[in-house]
Amino acid sequence: MKFNSILGRYLAKQIVVTFLLVLVTIMGIIMMFDGIEALRRISGREDVGMSYVFEYMITRLPQTVDKVLPFVMMVAAMITFWKISKNSEYVIIRAAGVSVWGFLRPVLLAVFMVGVINVAVFNPFSSKMFELHETIKYRFATRNPKAMLFSSKGLWIREAAADDKVLVIQAKNLRLEENELLSMRDVVVLEMDRDSQILRRIEGLVGELKDNKFKLRGVKVFVSGEETETLSQIEYNTNINLQRIKENFIEPDAISVWDLPGTISFYESSGFSAQRHRMRYLSLLISPFLLVAMVLVAAIFSLKPNMRQGGVMFMIVAGITTGFVVYFSSQLVYAFGINGYIPVWFAAIAPTLVVSLLAVSTMLHLEEE
Repeated sequence: MKFNSILGRYLAKQIVVTFLLVLVTIMGIIMMFDGIEALRRISGREDVGMSYVFEYMITRLPQTVDKVLPFVMMVAAMITFWKISKNSEYVIIRAAGVSVWGFLRPVLLAVFMVGVINVAVFNPFSSKMFELHETIKYRFATRNPKAMLFSSKGLWIREAAADDKVLVIQAKNLRLEENELLSMRDVVVLEMDRDSQILRRIEGLVGELKDNKFKLRGVKVFVSGEETETLSQIEYNTNINLQRIKENFIEPDAISVWDLPGTISFYESSGFSAQRHRMRYLSLLISPFLLVAMVLVAAIFSLKPNMRQGGVMFMIVAGITTGFVVYFSSQLVYAFGINGYIPVWFAAIAPTLVVSLLAVSTMLHLEEE
């Protein structure tokens, strides 16, 4: 069946509309629980109002939706196939000479397009909201409404230099050899007070970290309302070490799919591991195929010639159980990939590939009966 045929467009519309309805329902449930959690957090805090609850819910929602999207798609597909089977539309379509794969083709294509839109359009928005959510939580924890949680491509690290001064250090390039940080290049240091107000901006060509000393060479000092000062070098006492730099690398969820390749290249060229970022990038690329696989799973349980014979409860329980098994299994395999037990590319592809092959083989077996 062609996608642009009348029947193809009808089936594609059914799955997309049902998906949106299920998604809105799930989003409402998620926001309700997040709202309860936010209310629990602000209890006893006179410095925080209901605006925090609203911001907490809105900024957390996209990232949660991103995690449950395969499950949402499977539920939407089960509902769609159940309605089509219950109304005997599936029997009529098959009687017209359309095979099960011809029936599924426009549905799978529509689902794949939804997955592509999710990765290309929704993911950058979700990444920004995740970063904003982390900033909101940081401001809540520090009781400072102006506090900033810095993150961007490259290295950002924050350190208290004195009781009244905070340093925020950014480096665009790092060099790591034999597990020792040798140098940083294109370094920017922001000297800030405890109210997150910038006192000075210092730019250096080269930074060196050694013996609890952070040295900058080729320095320019910028102070608001004053002329730029040029120095040969400047030195700070620091507690920054290699382990802390590793821990302060950016969370993969805060980087959009378009920026992840550059971030991975930056970390790997610096000598640091980018396993988590590479895993995130590959899982995003494969996610449209995972949605397709979940629809195939839904078809096994809910695409039947006659749903009037019963078995609806079995369909619901079996489908939801399978969805949870697939989800937790994929998370387990992802953890193996991140920790280096199996290749990252294999960890990203294996769950989707296994689910797809099992679903296709089961559908072929059911067709032969």
